[in-house]
Amino acid sequence: MSFTFLMLLSFLFPPKNGDLPKTIYEFKVASLSGGSIDFNDFKGQKILIVNTASKCGFTPQYEALEKIYEKYKSKLVIVGFPANNFLFQEPGNDEKIETFCKNHYGVSFPMASKISVKGRGMAPIYQWLTQKEHNCYEDSRVKWNFQKYLINEEGKLIAIFPPSTTPDSQEVIEAIEG
Repeated sequence: MSFTFLMLLSFLFPPKNGDLPKTIYEFKVASLSGGSIDFNDFKGQKILIVNTASKCGFTPQYEALEKIYEKYKSKLVIVGFPANNFLFQEPGNDEKIETFCKNHYGVSFPMASKISVKGRGMAPIYQWLTQKEHNCYEDSRVKWNFQKYLINEEGKLIAIFPPSTTPDSQEVIEAIEG
């Protein structure tokens, strides 16, 4: 079976909570540019997970995300997850999203294929991120585009930043450097 078909199946039939991976490192997700992103490759680094959109008031945060990625990429990886869950602010397909990100913001950090970050079709990784029983940190809900989840070097969720908190804010930088 193709990876795309498997992703479609997981969207139509999301895993039951007991079926979710136990750690962030067990997740593999489809990449925006084809292939997959294996979170096991990020062991020993902090991971900043951000749901993104091209037509949102917070879209300029891509610029700050890219700058932070360039500055801290020896100890931090950023993974963007395009999602169309809020006022249809990410209407494009993967190819259009990738072109937009590269042409407008020079995005070089890993970008996942477009997913859902809330509701019935919520992607498994976002089920893990938003449920305390899995992330062992706290329950949350994705409030809007550009909400940020910070995972430490041991794979533990350590902070959740609302969309209005910019990636280059003192609060985020201190958590990355801490």
